[in-house]
Amino acid sequence: MAAVAFENQPVVIVKPRVDWGAIWAGVFTFIAIWSVFGLLGAAIFSSAANPNASRPITGMSVGMSIWAIVLTIIAMYVAGLETGRLAAVTNRHDGMIHGLTMFGLSVVAALIIVVMGGMAMSNGVASGAHNPYLLDVVSDIGWAGFISLFLGWLAAMGGASSGAGRRLQTQRPVQQIRNAA
Repeated sequence: MAAVAFENQPVVIVKPRVDWGAIWAGVFTFIAIWSVFGLLGAAIFSSAANPNASRPITGMSVGMSIWAIVLTIIAMYVAGLETGRLAAVTNRHDGMIHGLTMFGLSVVAALIIVVMGGMAMSNGVASGAHNPYLLDVVSDIGWAGFISLFLGWLAAMGGASSGAGRRLQTQRPVQQIRNAA
């Protein structure tokens, strides 16, 4: 009777290139960090405003702008890091793509939250004529928003690419399996 030999080979599991669950987890991580600490910054800087001044919010915008830039960088980096780790990508390029996708969805989600909050505060009135400080706020948001989005974009891609694990597939030596006696 001839001896039959079997080999035990490792199986390579192919997974889709984009892990949407990891991307959505990153979006929710960003929104959670950004909203909690954004409200903290708003509370700190609005309590520092002088209500007796003729323009009470003048000077607040610089502090809020710096807070928004730093907060966006930190929140995007942490969310990107979690996206890269949860996606289990094996190279930095795939991590950057996951971070970029997470960034885009996070920006859309943040804009929806800001617009809904603005509509709630203005009682659904689209005209800003009743608010004398609207032009100051919009002009301050412009540059701070651009800088925080640009640096947040870089932080999201950097976090996701550094979250990409170097998963090495361990190859075991092939062992011959013989029939039982």
